[in-house]
Amino acid sequence: MKVEKAKISDAAAIQQLINHFAGQDDDILPRALSEICENIRDYFVVREGEQVIACAALHVDWLDLAEIRSLAAIEPEQHQGIGSSLVQACLDEAKELGIATVYCLTRRPSFFQKQGFHLVDKMELPRKVWGECYRCPKFPNCDASALICHL
Repeated sequence: MKVEKAKISDAAAIQQLINHFAGQDDDILPRALSEICENIRDYFVVREGEQVIACAALHVDWLDLAEIRSLAAIEPEQHQGIGSSLVQACLDEAKELGIATVYCLTRRPSFFQKQGFHLVDKMELPRKVWGECYRCPKFPNCDASALICHL
């Protein structure tokens, strides 16, 4: 398994993967193809042959803050360490960029806790991080947990 930076040719497959899970259980926010293209440099992928089987993004919010978002892997590949590898790639890039804190908003906090993140009160995060919440079907009744990792 090799984690790589996404290419523009991966955008449609990334969108299909993300939106598959967004439509299933609201654990991930849907993404428009235009948004993925505009932010393609945020994404990491894992491929099986030419097929994208997993993805994650590191989105920089501010000088010292970035978010891991859009973490997804096809069902047969889940629980195989791919998610952990993608999170690690995001954290490594954050370190290279000099970003001090990485956060995530998730309904699966135990996965991120295993990756070195710890729970925080959502209200501790800057307001800027809530800019996409209006797209969530559960807005304004958020049931996601906020986790951070200090690098």
